[in-house]
Amino acid sequence: MAYRWETPASVWLEDENSGQFELAASEGLGRIDWSSHARGRVADFAHLLGASLPRACADNQGEGCEHSSIYPEGFSFCPTCGKPLARLAGTAQRQPDWWGPHADQLLPRHVPHGLPVTSLPLGDSLEERPAAPVVGRFDSAMPPPPNSQCIFIAAGYGFPEQRLLALAPGRGVLQYWDPLGELWHVLVPEEGTAELRFGAADYGWLPVTEPRRGEVGLVPTAQGLYRLWINPINETYRLESVLAAPMVAAPGAMRRQLACLVRGHAGVLVLSSLGADLAPGPQYECGALPLSGWSRPIGYDGQLCWLHADGQLLWRPGEAPRFLPWPGTWLPRLQFGGPTLSRDGRMWLIGHDGLSYCFLELGVPNPQREPIDGARLGFANLLFRRGHPVVDEPWSGEHVEDQNEDDSLVLPLLRSFNNNRAQPSGLVLRFHKYTGRAEEALADRVIARTTVEWIGRRNVILDEIARLSRPLECLPFVYANHLWLHHPDWNRIRGWNLEELT
Repeated sequence: MAYRWETPASVWLEDENSGQFELAASEGLGRIDWSSHARGRVADFAHLLGASLPRACADNQGEGCEHSSIYPEGFSFCPTCGKPLARLAGTAQRQPDWWGPHADQLLPRHVPHGLPVTSLPLGDSLEERPAAPVVGRFDSAMPPPPNSQCIFIAAGYGFPEQRLLALAPGRGVLQYWDPLGELWHVLVPEEGTAELRFGAADYGWLPVTEPRRGEVGLVPTAQGLYRLWINPINETYRLESVLAAPMVAAPGAMRRQLACLVRGHAGVLVLSSLGADLAPGPQYECGALPLSGWSRPIGYDGQLCWLHADGQLLWRPGEAPRFLPWPGTWLPRLQFGGPTLSRDGRMWLIGHDGLSYCFLELGVPNPQREPIDGARLGFANLLFRRGHPVVDEPWSGEHVEDQNEDDSLVLPLLRSFNNNRAQPSGLVLRFHKYTGRAEEALADRVIARTTVEWIGRRNVILDEIARLSRPLECLPFVYANHLWLHHPDWNRIRGWNLEELT
């Protein structure tokens, strides 16, 4: 026989003989298979649910209650022996969500959304480290997820504490990080749920402003747009259909409306819009446009823009979408980073016209061109020509501070937006003693020496990497007051401490 305890969010059962508690059900999670998953994960469950623990377990010291390994939310004392418990409810510090820099909802409108730009003040912490030429080292490390070709999200999903997820969209695998056990767990789909697999274009998901318990966000799949729910206790996930049409690109949001590029019945590209409540809106046939290879949507100046090797697709809420092919022989260099802004607020993209590199104005049918004398890597005004920053217009000459950097090449990974700074700051990779073409460095060529650097008010060398290849697969993310850097080839994810972020 078991006694039944009910809290505002959960139902617990207490064994009348041993006094052990087990979770029977919890809000948003349904029925719980406690006996199959509790072994070794009780501490993670307690923090995730805001439950109570024996003080010896919570503090790792002294003697505590041994009647149960976990107690329901709000319990301050063991009901059997009366010993005090460690109440975890309400003790977790609020940490900023990380949906990838492409989905930062706190950026101001004059900054393009959808590029690797974050509103988190990372430089305030990183610039306290010894400045270059001192070579630093990472402070922390975690093992990579089993499926390492992945993207990361760190959020609360309606739970009291933040947790890290790693989604491998190419294989449709969702992975959960247990920070207390320091283990990755592969979440399995509940019976009858759709696949998470998506590989038609650059991946991007949409966050939920006020998630319910277990609610992650909106994710594109090969079958359509779905709402993703997780059950970390049972180590499962499920998908709830929002738009039942094959997605061919990541969805975008603009002015409280969602836009999805899907495959139509006749094999044509269709833009399907959804309202803020996800109610179906107008649909627009875009014609015989490509059904794969699109970038994540970039939101700027009241419209969304998907980039492709063949052209750009523009959509402004309330209007029909427009496709603008690239003019003449000009072809984009999407691997160089992404669009950037000129001083008058226009958006530009670097490309090659068969003779030389040049910037092309985006979003207009008769674009202006600005020729340049060499490749520039970066996005959102965090631009570099070779080893030197470009600090004026995107096509201006580089600002040379150290001529020794002429034989290096800098690849920006992440910009940290800060209104209080005259020049952009961010995380970059610097390839040393490299004088070849930028296209080769970004492909499979092995770079003998690379440094991870923070460029800001003070330039800081965070770490050094030997024999790096495919640098575009380096993925920065923020979790647990750390800046992390992941590459599928590495056997650990490198992390650098940050001051407490809010």
